Amino acid sequence: MNIVVTMFIDDSTYTRHDKTYRRVLLRNSYRVNGTVRHDTLANLSQCQDEEITAIKFALKHKKALNNFAAESIFQNVTTKQGLAVGAVWVFAQLAKRLGISKALGTSREAKLSLWLMMAALIGQSSRLSAVRLAHRHAVCDILKLDAFHEDDLYHAMDWLASRQQRIEKALFTHRYAPDKKIPSLYLYDVTSSYLEGSQNELGAFGKCRDKKKGKMQIVIGLLTDDVGWPISIDVFQGNTQDPQTVGHQIKALAKRFDVHQVIFVGDRGMIKRGQIDALHDEQFQYITAITKPQIEKLIREQVLSLSLFDETLCEVTLDEDDDPKKPLRYILRRNPVRAREMEAVRDSKLAALQALVEKKNRYLREHPRAQVEVAQRESEDKAKKLKGAAGKNAGKKKKSPLKDDDD
Repeated sequence: MNIVVTMFIDDSTYTRHDKTYRRVLLRNSYRVNGTVRHDTLANLSQCQDEEITAIKFALKHKKALNNFAAESIFQNVTTKQGLAVGAVWVFAQLAKRLGISKALGTSREAKLSLWLMMAALIGQSSRLSAVRLAHRHAVCDILKLDAFHEDDLYHAMDWLASRQQRIEKALFTHRYAPDKKIPSLYLYDVTSSYLEGSQNELGAFGKCRDKKKGKMQIVIGLLTDDVGWPISIDVFQGNTQDPQTVGHQIKALAKRFDVHQVIFVGDRGMIKRGQIDALHDEQFQYITAITKPQIEKLIREQVLSLSLFDETLCEVTLDEDDDPKKPLRYILRRNPVRAREMEAVRDSKLAALQALVEKKNRYLREHPRAQVEVAQRESEDKAKKLKGAAGKNAGKKKKSPLKDDDD
């Protein structure tokens, strides 16, 4: 037998000895064999009126009480986005692990410099945008900084530039602690970045890798270890030739980082005679590539032969004329991947030229009055253009002893 129980408030008054009393009981109501029964659960007569009213209201709306409570409690509550913590905290931990925090120090300028690095990683680059970004991240709380503006960040950049060599040395020491072996192989390369303005003290017109005509630029040289870990970076005037930047990095390795066994790796436009002499002065070795004219000269002098250029590595040792104690080692190899790339380029050019000739022939057949000389001239111009794109020696009557796909 199912008994349905209903809870309710029995609120009534009665008079006794000319005094009126209020009785408030919390009771259950149910039926047994058609007879209504009541059980008293609690006497609420001593409760305050607000409490009794609240209980009555709760019993009356018990099926919708949860929704009502949520709406009533949060109807006057507003939400607001707080300062972001995650990105700054993660970068701060990485800076400690990599030794950047220790290398910078604990000054206000050091902390602002660290924030500039973080802001660049988060996605902002200018000083003003870094200040605005700090309004959305818990920078001051995590780095223990006071409020700052863009002029403070520019001052921090000046402070950072004046301590660059000391910081690079500290990072180098941290990277290669006493229990780690200092590398002997170093990689070096140069790039450039154009400037929109004209007030940069290093800005100058030079060979622009960005293909931006009429823009000043700066030249940037980066030195890394054998796995690409940055060691030193220098900025030069925009008209500085690539080989002229090598000397700074040689001195950096020899003097600042106290490195004695070095194999310096640079491309064929980087390491030339002057740079080789500077490397020899520090008793450094080097690896570079020689140019095609140099290879052709060695072939004419019968130091090398075309048969040596195969997919198997071949080594030729030659004493330098000025110093027999400094032998040159030539590692020869034909690059099969590059050979296939060059073959594909030639096939593509030939197909384009054949398509143009067929188009001109079809036009001549359909237009009897068209001039053959004009079509021939346009075809020859196209052929000359394609040949000129193949390399610096294209278009010359003298044939090179090496093909373009030799490496």
